[in-house]
Order: sequence, then C-alpha cells, then structure tokens
Amino acid sequence: MVESIETVIIGAGQAGLATSYALKQHGREHIILDKASAPGNSWRSERWDSFTFVSPNWTFLLPGGEYDGSDPDGFMTRDELVGRFERYAEKYHLPIAFNTQVISVQQVEGSGYLVKTLDKEYHTRNVVAATGWFQLGKIPSFADKIPSSILQFHTSKYRNPQSLPPGAVLVVGSGQSGAQIAEELYQSGRKVFLATGVAPHAPRRYRGKDIFRWLYDSGFIDQTFEQLSFQGREFVAPMISGKDGGHALNLHKFCREGAILLGHTLDVVDGKLVLAPDLKENLGKADMGQKMIVKNFDAYIQRAGLDAPLEDLPVWKDGYQAPEITSLDLQAEGINTVIWACGYTYDPSIFKFSFLDKNGIPDAPLGISSTYPGLFFAGIPFLPSLGSGFFLHVAKNTSLIVERVIGSGHLEHQGYQEGAPLQTSI
Repeated sequence: MVESIETVIIGAGQAGLATSYALKQHGREHIILDKASAPGNSWRSERWDSFTFVSPNWTFLLPGGEYDGSDPDGFMTRDELVGRFERYAEKYHLPIAFNTQVISVQQVEGSGYLVKTLDKEYHTRNVVAATGWFQLGKIPSFADKIPSSILQFHTSKYRNPQSLPPGAVLVVGSGQSGAQIAEELYQSGRKVFLATGVAPHAPRRYRGKDIFRWLYDSGFIDQTFEQLSFQGREFVAPMISGKDGGHALNLHKFCREGAILLGHTLDVVDGKLVLAPDLKENLGKADMGQKMIVKNFDAYIQRAGLDAPLEDLPVWKDGYQAPEITSLDLQAEGINTVIWACGYTYDPSIFKFSFLDKNGIPDAPLGISSTYPGLFFAGIPFLPSLGSGFFLHVAKNTSLIVERVIGSGHLEHQGYQEGAPLQTSI
C-alpha cells in the first residue's frame, strides 16, 4: 500500500517549515519528511558551539515567526536559532515526520511522484525539495594522503578548540566558516595555518548601517545568478561574523595577530602539503572584492539621496608581507588537525532523474521546475535570486511555490486510486 498525499516536502529547515506554514494556511494536505529528530537540523548539528547567525536578527523573516525581540540589530546564537525553529513547528502544529530518511524520488507515469523512505512510500502530486544547497561537505581527493596520525574533518564536524588534539591546526579555506573558525582557534591560543581562497573582505558596518541593510536596501540581494556571475566572476559570500556583536573578518588582520597565511592547497606528497604560490593574488582579490562591494553601496546611497556620511575604511596590508610558502611539512610544523573549509555541494542523488542545468543549479526558475510538473525547490540561492537562500526572502520564495501548488489539483483529481499499481520511470 502506498499513501496518497497532495504534497511532500523534503527537509524541515527554514524553507520546508515556511512552505508547510503557507500550505497549512490554505488548508492543503502535505507532510514534511526529515531524517533528523528535530527541525533545523543543519543549524543544530552542523554548526560549531559558538556559532552566531551572520545576518542581523531583523532578517529572520520566517512567515508567522518573524523576529520580534528587543535586539533587531543583534545576532542570534545557534541555540537561540534552533529554539525558534522548535517553537515555530509546535505553534503551527506542522505535520513533520521526523527520523524519516528519503531514499528516492521517482516519476510516476501519468501523474506525480513516488517518494520512498526506509519505512514508507508516498504517491504525491507535488514534491518540494527543501533540503538546502549546502548538503555535502567538500573535501579534496588528496585528503587521504594525509598521515593517519593527523585528525581531519569538514567544518560541519567542528565544535570548539577544546575538542581538538593539542598542537597546530591547518584550516583549508577562507570563506565565512573557515575564517570564523580560524579566528576562534588562534584567539584561543592555537597556532593556525590558513590556506586562503578568494572570498572578499567586507565591512561589517559601513556608513552607519550593517552590510545586510545595504545589501537589502540596494537590491543587491535581488540579483540573479547571471547578474552576479558576469565576466566569469561567481558570487562568494564576504568574510563577516556575527560573533561579539558582529564584526568584519580580514586576512591581513589575521596575519597581524599571528595566523600563518598560505595559498590554496594543491596536493599532499610524502606528508607535505603542496601549495600554490597565490597568497598575494588571493589577498588582492579579497581586497578588490571589498572595493567593489562598497562602490555598489556608495552608488546606491548617491542615487537614493541618502544622508549617510562618507567613511574611510581601514587599509590593511600585513598579508602582503607574509612569505609565499609552497610546501608545508605537516608533522614537522606540529599540525595535528586539518579542518576542510572548502564549502558544500548539492546532492541530487535521491532523485532518479536529471534536473540540474549547465551551472549545476536546479533548472527551476522561481523555484519551479521548468521540466517536471509538480517539482519545486525552496530555500536555494538564485532560485530566483540570491536572496532565496536567506531568511530575508524565505517567505517570498515559498509563497511562489505554494501559489503554483494550489493550482495543481489534488491527486484524486488526477486519476490516482489508493492501492492501484504505480508505473514509475527512472
């Protein structure tokens, strides 16, 4: 027997919860399937102990659960964030099946999809993939060449400095997570080596406002993948932190405070890390990124005629004086931990059909598949705009999906009969 239900939502993070909320407001039958035992699992189990929300509290716009506290310009801790998810799901009695692992989604000839879990199957007209974009931690193939005596893991497994073995730490990647973790580690007294990438520097606050206020007000958050990837440049989130009231992260400052900066990693040979001689190039790109960001803000302020006094940002150059290291003997340097901060990749493996476009993004303008009727993607950046991956636009993104779901009709209107054999195609 297969259970018939109009909509299956996969994932009980912010996008899944917001979609469920909207469907419930319209009285539409649905269920959320989530492999974890509580909502917001990625925030709960894949963030470190001192993690603080990078976006200000006022950006927490979960529909029906918008931030209404006394500190809109502050930053929530991890525990505060997941607590809001729990209260939200309880308040609205959202239909969530926890501890339910989805193993496959197949098309059903004639109508809808067959969603299989380890314990049950659902025949559904609509599938909303709300698992987020950041699913599989990236670790390079040469990681298995690192001596077994050295602990290594992805940032999603990092918890705190005290949980690491004694000795120096190598952090590979200087995006938001890598930079925040590197800062915490060297401030705790650890010797830290940081292999850099091209994430831009950015001010936490500029000309009187937080960077997120300018991103929102200027319309930057509304730009599409094509708009932010022109001339071969892809959007990379700037290095900022919400910790200690929110502050900028800057590689030059890291260098001044004792972190050892490196170029990007290439390989491991005989226990030695092989590095590209591109530290200065990476620093130059990070600095140029900040210049472009504030240039956009300045242009918006001028267009809008806003009263925001000009501000000169501090100029850091320390990193340019650092030596260009191309080979690092891990054991000789006392490195007992390697943390891979190389980002994430999307995992489409549960879907038994292809739906990614040439850019590796679901072919789903507005979050609505252009090829497969009834297939939707919620909470993914650039579907349709950058803001779709942020709390700022979660309600906007999911409302578009729900509007289409409402017009799709119930399964019984599509000729499905309970217990009838399903003709699936893979």
